[in-house]
Amino acid sequence: MFKQLILLCALSMPLIICAATAPFSGEISTQALLSDYDKFNEHYKAFTPTTQDIALMQKLEGKELIVLFGTWCHDSEREVPKLIKLLDASKVQLASIDYVAVGYNKQDDAGIAQAHDLQYTPTFIVKQNGKELIRVIEKPTGTLAQDLTQGL
Repeated sequence: MFKQLILLCALSMPLIICAATAPFSGEISTQALLSDYDKFNEHYKAFTPTTQDIALMQKLEGKELIVLFGTWCHDSEREVPKLIKLLDASKVQLASIDYVAVGYNKQDDAGIAQAHDLQYTPTFIVKQNGKELIRVIEKPTGTLAQDLTQGL
């Protein structure tokens, strides 16, 4: 019986460790993201947008933007800071922007990721009047600015 108890404890330790280190999930501000997550801040500082990409971002004027990402995801660490820098540099006025971090299961408590059928992180969704216009998944095919504004 004692051996079984020890085995049970040993097998449950990884679950306890994972639960204690679960990634942040929920809405987050860019300020909190860049100050609390070093990799995001490093990529933000390292990225220099082109003049063309800054100009392209103006096509997002008045649009809604939803950014679904993982603080644990290397693609998110690379792409989300690019978006933040592009928005900062272009000063485009969006109707709204929501940054929603998801857990390893690609869900958040508010159900935003589920409502937008999140499959891969990051996913950038451009909307107008609640209607989805553009979805950029994981890694853009061109530059992030080109993909976010394609067809606008």
